[in-house]
Amino acid sequence: MAAKKKTAVKKKTVVKKKRTPNPAFMKPMNISDDLAKIVGSKAIPRTEVTKKLWAYIKKNGLQDAKNKRNINADANLKPIFGGKKTVSMFEMTKLVSKHLS
Repeated sequence: MAAKKKTAVKKKTVVKKKRTPNPAFMKPMNISDDLAKIVGSKAIPRTEVTKKLWAYIKKNGLQDAKNKRNINADANLKPIFGGKKTVSMFEMTKLVSKHLS
């Protein structure tokens, strides 16, 4: 019987690069008057708009109790949501982008 040769398997080491943020997300955006009631009128990046919007939603308890993916609009959010009473969190980002330029 012929003896089988054992070959050593070399593992490649992968060096992770530090993730750099996309410059498009960090660009300050102009805020519409309706959205300024919630996040302020100063030009801020899109990521900060989302953070402030979620802080407002959680502070005022606007997240739907049964379906956490839905946001219930109050008087300040209704103009941003196009007059809708309830929107999903995915639809919210699309509607908010209309108020950024």
